[in-house]
Amino acid sequence: MTKLAETITERRRQTRNSIYQYMFFSDTPHSKQEIASDLSLSMPTVHQNLTELIEAGLVRRDGTQQSTGGRRAMRLTIAENAHFAIGISVTETGLRFLAANLRMQEIAYKRTQGLPINEIDDLGRLLADELEKFLDEFGLNRNKLLGVGIAIPAVINVERNEIALAPTLHLKDISLDKITKYLPYSYYISNDATSGGYAEWFTQTAQSCMAYLFLEIGVGGAVLLNGAPYEGQNRRSGEFGHMCVEPNGLPCKCGKRGCLEAYCSTARISDNLGITLEDFFEGLELQNPVYGALWQDVLQHLAIGINNIRMALDCDVVLGGYLTQFIEPYLPEIRRLAAALNTFENKADYIRLCRYPMRASMLGVALHFIREFMENI
Repeated sequence: MTKLAETITERRRQTRNSIYQYMFFSDTPHSKQEIASDLSLSMPTVHQNLTELIEAGLVRRDGTQQSTGGRRAMRLTIAENAHFAIGISVTETGLRFLAANLRMQEIAYKRTQGLPINEIDDLGRLLADELEKFLDEFGLNRNKLLGVGIAIPAVINVERNEIALAPTLHLKDISLDKITKYLPYSYYISNDATSGGYAEWFTQTAQSCMAYLFLEIGVGGAVLLNGAPYEGQNRRSGEFGHMCVEPNGLPCKCGKRGCLEAYCSTARISDNLGITLEDFFEGLELQNPVYGALWQDVLQHLAIGINNIRMALDCDVVLGGYLTQFIEPYLPEIRRLAAALNTFENKADYIRLCRYPMRASMLGVALHFIREFMENI
């Protein structure tokens, strides 16, 4: 192939990709005329590329637009179920599997029960076996699988291919092969909070900079700078759970005292009181004094953590993770407490709740393959 031919081929691919991405990020279907106008492309160019995308099963027809006097224009959108990716969350108590289509819509979900991860000798075999069961149980076509993302509550050393530290899993200096060695599919591993933050950032209408505070059994986070996770020199950026919010305070699973995680994790509520989060918040609404005192302490330390993040990064702070599904009624109080700590601002509208309180980490790690596919069409 000549250099000119290569240039033409790459130019055509870029045009096709721009059309697909335009449709990918659109909330509504569009006609060929709208695509041509919005992308400043000729109708023949749009027609040719859309024909290729339709024949490849990546774009589908979605009805027609209202007539303006002539023939009604066909509406087109991406074929969201043409492919899918899987996100797996490795937690202290087991594994969670989620399959997401190209629109990041959940098409299957499963959770294993009663599997303490730190007590399993062959985690890789378990993960691979449970993955195959998941695919079979939901009739997922392996030929459409883009890849498998694995989210872990851990600091990951990419150069050494190992988990440097995972306090909630009680793992340290463990090779990633322990998890991936039996997987027959393309895979990608990331920190769970980083993955959750990426999912939240990607679905924002105005994609800029944000800090993501992940509130689950462990407390973590992520810093997103114009769409790229800022990892830091040692890939520990966003480890908000281990900032000190109370010197010589409550013991944390990391071995230190006074960490944000010790005060604001779901474990502090469910484990310490021996109840579910649902029971706790029901009791809170009934003005249980013990629950009320504990929750006020959680909120005060959460506000300290949030204010520290705001002071250091000066960006929006998005609260994510399982705990946030209960937080909305208390968001005004969190904002009030955070604003009272801030030297420069008298309100804290920069604090927002996430879009995905339940399964953000799985969606975010699956998104790695969805975005890779989208960018290389």
